Amino acid sequence: MAAIEIVQGDITQQAVDAIVDAANSSLMGGGGVDGAIHRAAGPTLRGECRHVRATEFPGGLPVGEAVATGAGDLPCRYVIHTVGPNRHEGQIDPNLLGSCYTRCLDVAQELGVRTIAFPAVSAGAYGWKVADVARIALTRVLEHPKDGIDLVRFVPFDPTSYAAFVAAYEALGGPAAGGEQR
Repeated sequence: MAAIEIVQGDITQQAVDAIVDAANSSLMGGGGVDGAIHRAAGPTLRGECRHVRATEFPGGLPVGEAVATGAGDLPCRYVIHTVGPNRHEGQIDPNLLGSCYTRCLDVAQELGVRTIAFPAVSAGAYGWKVADVARIALTRVLEHPKDGIDLVRFVPFDPTSYAAFVAAYEALGGPAAGGEQR
């Protein structure tokens, strides 16, 4: 069974096999986590995203789907891009958000990833309350068969988001203070 960790921090600094990018459908970078990942990864990531758009998703990556690229200058091997639902655009189905986490784990398993780090997909600019994101994310990760994955780390950026993830984990039966094995 994979260990679950919750750490407050910068996802671009995580030394894991793969980090998850809360991307927009264009895959060409943007604000928030997406922009930070693209800046830290350097131009190689943009080139790989252009290739993905040209070959696999010419209309853009659909909401709830995931695709992997190399990681450029980041301290990981892969970036797994997923597009979360945007509440401001009427995308309020929690299953779409849950699919982001499920599909990222599926892609990670296909790649042989043993350690993966997630941001709070769709929190912030996409209008989802971080408490809802945390509950949906942790539920999906806990329910997903994580064959071959040793560690799933959640990396909320700020103290409020960190506290929401810890509270959601405890409510779902995880140990107090996050960062513990389950």
